Amino acid sequence: MEIKIRPYHENDTPAILEIINHAILTSTALYDYQQRTLSNQIAIFEDKLAKGFPIIVAVADENVVGFGFYSEFRFREAYKFTVEHSVYASHQYIGKGIGKLLLQELIALAKAQQLHTMIGVIDAENESSIAFHKKFGFEVVGIVKETGFKFDRWLHSVFVQKML
Repeated sequence: MEIKIRPYHENDTPAILEIINHAILTSTALYDYQQRTLSNQIAIFEDKLAKGFPIIVAVADENVVGFGFYSEFRFREAYKFTVEHSVYASHQYIGKGIGKLLLQELIALAKAQQLHTMIGVIDAENESSIAFHKKFGFEVVGIVKETGFKFDRWLHSVFVQKML
């Protein structure tokens, strides 16, 4: 299976929405409760693109099987060289190298934009994502306890950081 990484196009949104909504319903990867709508997701991505942030997709056999992006870490001007990223693969393609390709490309894009650091915020239960990020040089820099409540339990946020 050949996986290609390319820039996002609006017609990728339905496939991305399937990935996001599956994660919302079945995991703590996203702290959302409600599934997103197509128009809501398009608006979220339009905002990121308008601010000059990239959104990329992983494609296998002409199907979107993953996506990634980064955008503001916080909204104060002094944070303009810091971004927070997200990488998702379709649940049917976990473990096939999609996340690796997406994260490598996001890091390269961030360096090309002369950004200084990337942040990831990962649910503490998602040990595989934390280990995955460590392989790319991210370090755990903090844990914020009980920042989310989903599936009838409190969740902790792990902050990982990579200096670019």
